[in-house]
Amino acid sequence: MAGGFFALLDDVASILDDVAAMTKVATKKTAGVLGDDLALNANQLTGIRASRELPIIWAVSKGSLLNKAIIVPIAFLLSAFLPAVVPLILMIGGAYLCYEGVEKILHRLLHHHEEAAPAQADDAQTPEQQEQDKIRSAIRTDFILSIEIIVIALASFVGKPLVTQILGLSIVALVLTAAVYGVVAIIVKIDDLGLYWSRTANRILQTVGQTLLWFAPRLLKALSVVGTAAMFIVGGHLWVENIAPLHHLAQRWTYNIGGFAAWCTEAALSIAVGSVVGLAAYLAVTGIAKLRHY
Repeated sequence: MAGGFFALLDDVASILDDVAAMTKVATKKTAGVLGDDLALNANQLTGIRASRELPIIWAVSKGSLLNKAIIVPIAFLLSAFLPAVVPLILMIGGAYLCYEGVEKILHRLLHHHEEAAPAQADDAQTPEQQEQDKIRSAIRTDFILSIEIIVIALASFVGKPLVTQILGLSIVALVLTAAVYGVVAIIVKIDDLGLYWSRTANRILQTVGQTLLWFAPRLLKALSVVGTAAMFIVGGHLWVENIAPLHHLAQRWTYNIGGFAAWCTEAALSIAVGSVVGLAAYLAVTGIAKLRHY
C-alpha cells in the first residue's frame, strides 16, 4: 500500500516536472508577442479617471481570464479534430485588429471634421457607460491576443500527455495574464506615484516624483502610437504566418539576419500586410453599412 502511494507521488512529481519544463518553453515562445500585446493593452486602458484605473484594469483582467477559459478547451478540440480551421480563426482575428487600427487612424486624421459628433456622443453617455464600453472593447481585443498566445503555447505541448498539456497551458494563461495586466496597472499609475513622491519631504523622492510626472504623459502618448502600430504588427503577423507565400517571403527577408534587425524586418512586413488587410476590412464594413442604409 505504501509502495503504491509513493509510486503515485513519483508519477505526480514527474508530471509536474514535465509541466514546469514545457511551461518554461511555452512562455519563452510567447514572449515574442508579449511586447506588442502589452503596448496594445496599455493603449486600450489609457484615458481613464485616476480613481477608476485599477478597478477597470481588474475588470479587464477578469475578462481576460474568462477569454482564456473559453479559448483553451476550444483550442484543444480544434487542434485534435479540426486543425485546418485554426489558421483561419487566427486570420479572422488578425483582420479584426487591423480593422480597428485603420479605424483609429482614420478617426484621428478626420477628427477635425467630426468634432461635434463625438462630443455629442460622449455627452449622451454616462461615465459608467463609457467605462463599460472601454472594458468591453479591451476584452474583445484581449480575446484576439489570447487566441494567438494560446495557439503558440499549445504548439509547445504537442505530443505530451493530456494532463501535462492542460496543466501547462492553464499555468501559461494565468502567468501571462498576471504579467501583462500587472505591468499595465504599473504604467497607468506612474503619474499617481510621481505625484505622491513629489509631495514628500525627501529631496531624492521629490526629484524622482517630478521626473515621473514629466515622464508619465510622454509614455502614455508614446503608447498611443505604439499600441496602434501593434494592432497592425500583431494582426498582420497572423496573416503572414498563415499564408505560405508571405511566410516564405518573411523567411527570405530575415535570412542571415537576427535579433532586432530581424524583428524590424518582420514588423515592417506585418505592418504593410496589416494595413492592406485592415483597409480592405474597413472598406467592406463601410460598404455594407451604406448598402444597409439605402
